[in-house]
Amino acid sequence: MKRIFDILFSVSVLLLLFPILLIIGVLIILESRGGMFFSQKRIGKNEQAFQILKFRTMFLDAEKKGQITVGDRDPRITRVGFSLRKYKLDELPQFWNVLIGEMSIVGPRPEVPYYVNFYDKNQRQVFKVKPGITDYASLKYFDENVLLGKSENPEQTYIQEIMPQKLALNLEYVNHRNFSKDLKIVGKTALKIFQKSNL
Repeated sequence: MKRIFDILFSVSVLLLLFPILLIIGVLIILESRGGMFFSQKRIGKNEQAFQILKFRTMFLDAEKKGQITVGDRDPRITRVGFSLRKYKLDELPQFWNVLIGEMSIVGPRPEVPYYVNFYDKNQRQVFKVKPGITDYASLKYFDENVLLGKSENPEQTYIQEIMPQKLALNLEYVNHRNFSKDLKIVGKTALKIFQKSNL
């Protein structure tokens, strides 16, 4: 049931939003040098690496200056990128990752290898399921970049405070997951984005 839902939902989103996806891609290319997409190595189910796909929101090679983004004060983010991140539109290409089976609509957000190295044995249980586009942690930390932007040491704040709390929520999902719960998370995520767009 979950895989069927993932496929149908992803196909629907990609087809219905295709004109919007195209416009976003053009705006990204017009504003700064580089392609419209950004791919990054993430760790998925069974600790297998894959390339996550996003719309590019930073200037070319910005990742070399660090992997933590710090909200409105991060100079690596383009003007178009700020808007895409604010409304989570940069995540839309991940429906392709879902379609080809690397991700699910709902599941623990996949992390980059560097931060996975900080996981303990219990926290690594999140790799029992496919990573997702949204989850409990995504809802709680919807404005994570803004929170990090207020920290004097964003990376330390992420590793010592935010990441453990996100993983605790992820483990709660992994240990008590069901399709009904997935639908509720999808609904709450859509509501969050809608509320954000009407601020």
